[in-house]
Formats: sequence, structure tokens, C-alpha cells
Amino acid sequence: MSEDAEKLRDIISLDSELNKLQDLDVLLERILHEARRVLNADAGSIYISDGESLTINYAQNATLQAQLPEGEKLIYSVFTIPINKKTISGYAAATGKPVNIPDVYQIPASAPYGFNPHYDRVSGYKSTSMLAIPLSTNHGDILGVIQVINKQDDNGNVIAFDAEDEIVVTHFAANATVALQRAQMTRAILLRMIMMAELRDPKETGPHVNRVAGYAVEIYERWARNNGLSQDELERTKDNLRMAAMLHDVGKVAISDMILKKPGRFSEDEYEIMKSHTLQGARLFVNKQSEFDELAQSVALNHHENWDGTGYPGHIDLETGEPLETDEDGNPVGKRGDEIPLFGRIVAIADVYDALMSKRVYKSAWTEEDTLAEMRRMSGTKFDPELIDVFFKVLPNIKTIANKYKDPDEIYEGSNKTA
Repeated sequence: MSEDAEKLRDIISLDSELNKLQDLDVLLERILHEARRVLNADAGSIYISDGESLTINYAQNATLQAQLPEGEKLIYSVFTIPINKKTISGYAAATGKPVNIPDVYQIPASAPYGFNPHYDRVSGYKSTSMLAIPLSTNHGDILGVIQVINKQDDNGNVIAFDAEDEIVVTHFAANATVALQRAQMTRAILLRMIMMAELRDPKETGPHVNRVAGYAVEIYERWARNNGLSQDELERTKDNLRMAAMLHDVGKVAISDMILKKPGRFSEDEYEIMKSHTLQGARLFVNKQSEFDELAQSVALNHHENWDGTGYPGHIDLETGEPLETDEDGNPVGKRGDEIPLFGRIVAIADVYDALMSKRVYKSAWTEEDTLAEMRRMSGTKFDPELIDVFFKVLPNIKTIANKYKDPDEIYEGSNKTA
């Protein structure tokens, strides 16, 4: 069997794997990784269409990644480019045709597009060969662009992408587009559920839940690698965790507006009702049909438990809400330490960090310095100390996610966020 035939067989076998992934962000990262792997490309980016522009969603670079300490991930800038013929990816999106360039520094002056060497200068990486393939639906709509950079031969030398590479990656892009459409539909359904919660609680916005979910996945991925979990388990859990984390507060749809939108402090009785959103959210997933349902229930129920046992709702019966274990005052005993499921502990960190860093009607956004000091202070009381250590290790990735999913009125300056 020829090398190109093997590539095509590999692409076909990937179709079923991509269709197993439901979360949009996890899928995009996987699509880019597999496109690079099949073409033996050293680097690449994936862009998603957003109106008249393309927004970079993921960037990967094996050469730069190898220069990082073990366990760290490459940090990339979040930016947009217009869909027009002036840039390589913009041209691919505007025309719906692949763009194959042997050397981006030797693009003819007659070409409508050019290459901006700014990012090469900033990163210290030299782009040479480049192939941009549009992600096009059966109706001709452009969902995005896959851009792969610096194909390598068996000796690691950079070579040009050839016509067979275009055929292979175009076939891959067609399969990926189907999976991408499904994942975008799943994300839209989740965001509609969030919008229902947002009607009740203005804090539950699309950007907020996307940030919390992204932070949770970064924390989990580093924790999983530290603890030797298999790549298959890691990828499967990332997919479910990201969606489950988006729904961590979905139980607020069951809480009265008089409580959710109260401008002042809650009374003791109101606070007890407010705390019930954890139980109400978990009850949405009682009839579990999948690993996602199991994980979503665990996150909804446990993301307000505290490492020292002072959180809520504690040990309760999901059906009745009655305590399974009580303290001397008859209140449910809070879950403590490892009694709190892992994903509840992870989302607790992600949720509190985002709440502190975000502007609310009742408060200004905290500075990054004050936020991080508070996160450290709560290690061992509110938060799992091991996971707080992981949180600080993945903080650069978390900042990238924060910039990717900004609230409409937020401005990020340097490493701090102001509102």
C-alpha cells in the first residue's frame, strides 16, 4: 500500500473518532492535532468563522513545545483576521479553495495575499511551507480554516506540501466539518440552557461558563498527566468535563427571582434556598444515560463543597434532599477532602477564580494580584491543595482562555484584567 493510500485509510478511520467528541473546543484541538499528524506538519492553527472574520481557536507547534518544561502547553495569542483575499487563511475562507505555498517568504508579488512575519519574529520560529484548507459544508458555507505549517520529511527537514497532501487534508476537512457542525449544535444547545439560567441570574453568561469550563479542563488535563492517566481516558473525560462544567449552575433556574436578583445580602432563609441550586441542578441528571450525565450531576452537586467540610449541600439524599449525615444542629455534614468528587473540586477552583476576576453588579473585578493571593489563602480550607498547585502551574493557559472568552465590556491589559 502506498504512503498516500495509508494516509487516506488513516483519515477514514479518524472519522468515527471525531464523531465521538461532542464538545466544540475539545474537537477543534483534536482536529488540528490530527491534521498535523497525518501530514507530518510541525505546526498549525485552526480558525473558526465569526461573521466576516476568522478567529484563531487553537495553535500548535511541536518545535516550540519541545522547548517548554515537561507538562506545560504552548501559549498562543488570540486574534482575528478579516475574511478577504489579503491573508493566506482569509483567502482560503473567502474563495473556499486550498492555498498551498512552498515558502511563505517567497510569495510572488502578483499573489493577492501576503505573509506577515510578525509572529515568526515574536516566537523565534520560521514558517516556510504552508497549506490552508477551508472547512466547508455541503452547502458551501465556510466554518473555518485549518492551516498547517512546515511539513517535515523523515529526517526532520522542512519540505513543501504536495498535491497529494491537498487531497488527503481536503478529505479530512470534509469529515471534520461534519463533526464540527454537530459540535457547534451541541454547544448552541448548552448555551441556550445557560441563557435560561442567565434570565434568572445575570452572572450566568456564555463567556463566564465558557471560561469556567476551559479553566476546569486545563486543571484536569495537568492533574491527569501528573497522575499517569491514559491518553484515551484523558481525552474522553476532557470532552465530558467541559460540557458538564458549563452547566455547573444550571440549577439556578429553579430559584426564585426575588432571591437570585436581590441586590442586598441574603437572609438566612434566603441563603438556604439559594444553596439548593446544587441539588436542583444535580436532579436534572438523575436519569443518567451517559458518562456526561454522571459527570454533570457530580459537578452540579459538588462545586460548592469545601475541602475542610464547611461547604454545601453536604451528604444528602438526591431524591428527597434530606441529610444522610447531620451535625449537632441537624444540618447536613459537608463533604470533606477526598469525599468531594474530583470534578467538583476542580470546578470549584475554576468558578471562584472567574468570579473574583469578573466585574459584577455588586462588585468591581479584583486585580490579578489580589485574586491569586486569595486563591493561595484558601488552599487547604476551601480548595484541594494539590489542585491549587496544579491551578498555578496552568495559569498561563488559563489567561489565554480568559482572553478568548471575554465579557463584552471587559478589557485585558497585560497580565491584569480591568473592567
